[in-house]
Amino acid sequence: MIRVQDARTALLERVLPLPPEQVPLAVAVGRFLAADAVAEDAFPRFDMSAVDGYAVGDGPGPWRRIGAVAAGEVLHAPLGAAECARIFTGAQVPAGTAAVLMQEYCTDEGGLVHGPATAPRPGANIRRRAEGYSPGDVLLRKGERLDPAAIGLLASAGIRMATVARRPRVALVRTGGEFITGGLPTEGRIHGSNEVMLQAAVQAAGADVTGPPITIHDQEGPMGDALARACADADLVLTTGGVSVGDHDLVRPVLERLGATVHFHGVRQKPGKPMLFATLGTLPVIGLPGNPRAVLVLFDVYVRSVIRALQGANDPGPWEEMLPLAAPLRRKGERDEFRGAHVRQGRVELLRDEGSHLLGGLVGSGALCHLEAERTVLEAGDPVRVIRPLP
Repeated sequence: MIRVQDARTALLERVLPLPPEQVPLAVAVGRFLAADAVAEDAFPRFDMSAVDGYAVGDGPGPWRRIGAVAAGEVLHAPLGAAECARIFTGAQVPAGTAAVLMQEYCTDEGGLVHGPATAPRPGANIRRRAEGYSPGDVLLRKGERLDPAAIGLLASAGIRMATVARRPRVALVRTGGEFITGGLPTEGRIHGSNEVMLQAAVQAAGADVTGPPITIHDQEGPMGDALARACADADLVLTTGGVSVGDHDLVRPVLERLGATVHFHGVRQKPGKPMLFATLGTLPVIGLPGNPRAVLVLFDVYVRSVIRALQGANDPGPWEEMLPLAAPLRRKGERDEFRGAHVRQGRVELLRDEGSHLLGGLVGSGALCHLEAERTVLEAGDPVRVIRPLP
C-alpha cells in the first residue's frame, strides 16, 4: 500500500498527452493548448481613442471642428494644429492628433471647440497601436486552459482556430451482479449510481465517455472480454468494483492476464483504500472500489488530474491550499482521510463523517479536506489541506 502523494506521482508520470487538433475558437473553451498561441495581429490595430470627445491638433486651442469619426470609421484628412474632430471610443484617431480631450471638458460653439484651461498632455486618452501586443507575440503558452477570458484574448489577436489537445475518451466498466437492470428481479439488488455519477464527472472534467457503461458480472471470461473491448477505444479506462480482496474481486488478475502492468494496488487513505492503477501499453486503467463516496473522492483526488494530464495541462493538479479548521477534531491516524467540507469566511467546516457507501455528505460540499494520517489531534484554527476541485 502506498501513500497518497506517491500514488499521484505514479499516475501522472505515466500519462502521455494526447495528439493535437484544431478547433474553432468559439468551441474551444475548457480545452488545453497543444502549442503556444501567437498573435496574428497587433492590439490595438491602430492608435485609437480611449474616450468620447475631441481629437485635437497640437495647437493651444481653440480648434476648428473639421469632421467626426465613429468606431469602425476613418477620417482620412489629417488634423492641422488648430483643427479637431469629434471622436468616439474605439475610433481610429486621425493623423496629426496630439491628444483626445474628454467631451465633458469641452464646449463646441458652432464648430469652434474650446478645451480646459490646462493644455492637454501629449498622447492623452490615446491607446497606441500594439501597446497590448504585436504580431508574433506569444499570448498563451502550451498547456494553458482556455477559459472565456483566454478565448477573448485570442480572438482580439485575430486567431480563429485553436490548436488544442484532443478531448480524452474515457471508457467506464462496472463490475458486479448486484445491480437492478431491465427485466431482472429486484430482490437483493440495488440501484446503480456509480456509472451515472462517473459519466457526469468525466464530462464535467472535459472528457468524453466512449459509450454506455459496460456492466459485467464477476466472472473472469466475460470480464476479460469487456475490459479488452473497453481498452480498444479509449484513452483512459475506469472500472468500479472488483478491486478489493474478496473471491469475486477479479479486476487485477484479469488485467494482468490481458498483459497490463499493475503499478500500485492499495492507497493509504480513507475512503478509497483498494484503488488500483495499471497500464496496458500506454493506456492508463484506474480501478475504483464500488462504494459511491469512495468513487467520487478518488475522482477528485486522482482521476480529474489524469484527465487534465492527458490534455497536456501545465499543472494537472489537484491544488491543495492551507486553511484554518473551524472546529477541533479528534481522529484515528491509520490513513490519510478525505472529508467533505464547506469553506466559509476562510475557515474549513467539515461535514458529517459518513461511510464510503453514502454520498449525502459530499452533495454541495464544494471542497475536500485532506487530513494526513499523522494528524490525529487538531484544534480550531489549525491549518489543514483543502482541495477545491476545478475543471
